[in-house]
Amino acid sequence: MSVDEMPPHMSPEEFREQAIRAVDAVAEYMRRVETLPARPRTKPGDVLKQIPELANESPGDAHEWTRIFDDLERIVIPNMTHWQSPNFFGYFPCNATGPAIIGELLSAGFGQQGMLWATSPAASELERALLDQMGRAMGLPESFLSTSGLGGGCIQSTASDATLAAMVAGRRRVSDNGADFHKTTVYASSQTHSSFIKAALITGLAESVTDTSRVRTIETDDQFRMDPAKLEAAIRKDIAAGLTPAMVCATLGTTGTTAIDPLSDIAKVLRDTGAADKGCWLHVDAAHAGALLVCPEHRAMSAGLEHADSLCFNPHKWLLVNFDCDLFWTRDRRGLVSSMSVTPEYLRNAATDSGEVFDYRDWGVPLGRRFRALKLWFVLRHYGLSGLRAHVRQGLAQAELFESLVREDDRFEVLTPRTMNLVCIALCAGDDATRQLMDTLNQRGPAYLTHTAIPMPDGATRYAIRVAIGATTTRDEHVRALFEQMAAVATAIVQGG
Repeated sequence: MSVDEMPPHMSPEEFREQAIRAVDAVAEYMRRVETLPARPRTKPGDVLKQIPELANESPGDAHEWTRIFDDLERIVIPNMTHWQSPNFFGYFPCNATGPAIIGELLSAGFGQQGMLWATSPAASELERALLDQMGRAMGLPESFLSTSGLGGGCIQSTASDATLAAMVAGRRRVSDNGADFHKTTVYASSQTHSSFIKAALITGLAESVTDTSRVRTIETDDQFRMDPAKLEAAIRKDIAAGLTPAMVCATLGTTGTTAIDPLSDIAKVLRDTGAADKGCWLHVDAAHAGALLVCPEHRAMSAGLEHADSLCFNPHKWLLVNFDCDLFWTRDRRGLVSSMSVTPEYLRNAATDSGEVFDYRDWGVPLGRRFRALKLWFVLRHYGLSGLRAHVRQGLAQAELFESLVREDDRFEVLTPRTMNLVCIALCAGDDATRQLMDTLNQRGPAYLTHTAIPMPDGATRYAIRVAIGATTTRDEHVRALFEQMAAVATAIVQGG
């Protein structure tokens, strides 16, 4: 191969030059994101038509990196949804902070493949230590820590992956206890995240989203929490029919309304029905709300967690770690690992055989794993636990402020009890008016809002605007400005209605 045919790898000096430009671009974006509308005006195909159909055949010349950064400004940034905007109130927060971004950069630069302890001892042991640190910081039961002997935690990509891992582990555990693999059932409330149904599809427990032969969605009470009595009735009916409950997914902070399922009561149902004795796995999805557990005053919502088999939450939502980073703990790591461990000869090594290390490739679906622990480590060291608590408490105070503004205006109503930093509101004029309000606000900017459908006691369903507060950059003035804009649009809607 001639010199001209060699791949044009960057030298360390060339990398340093362009990386500095990239860091400058990120810093400038962080500085000006407040001036950008949270939701772009992009139409389908707007970005696609600006990208050539064919990739470059020849390496870029001396000016290619200038063109690349120009294209970021011209094509990418104007067509992004600005999740880091202080005016982003849709979905849940998805924070990105300086320490986490630096951790992500170093993770990419070091290029670790952390599938085994042997392939990156630093990645494996730092992750193990940080999950124990976070478990202690959140007041988790000792049984979830790696120091307990049977417990431990890892970093999954998202809560969806954690739910899938828990479902696989539960199905395997009841099968090991003698259940018919093909006669196992799983349970969650009707307000549980859609990832529960997707996990059932992936594991073969459901053939379609409407297949309820082995998937049970349990009705909720008037606060949208799983109804333990309805869960008990469903489990008893299934056991009587020869089926075996394999997994229950309880939620701390549902996506629609941040409802908190009663863990102690759910755990009692599993004991009283005998499902726990059969090995039924109790998983707790606290993807968003888990951040609250760093504050001791909010830990009452986790009462009963000592009876759960696993728990997950996403620091990439409300705890200042950029996407993706889901923390997943189990108090039965042997049950989890045995459900997914496949060890071909080429992965065998002395450290694994010793049983003294965690090989995280056995804790989830992917074999390969990035060095995500770095960004969590940097956030913890930069902010400290007191800084994390301050951020969470600020979001709660701003949600309380927004809720008070809504309640002072008799044209609006709060549709569900506020449990944390989400406020679900509507116009008293009805669903059409509420939908018009949200659409108008999103079209005008700078804020971005999303909606949900809330079942009411009378059997009707209400269209609600979800106002989720917790972006890193959001200040009180952004919250007040949002409601002022809402009030102005509401006036126009009511007068024009």
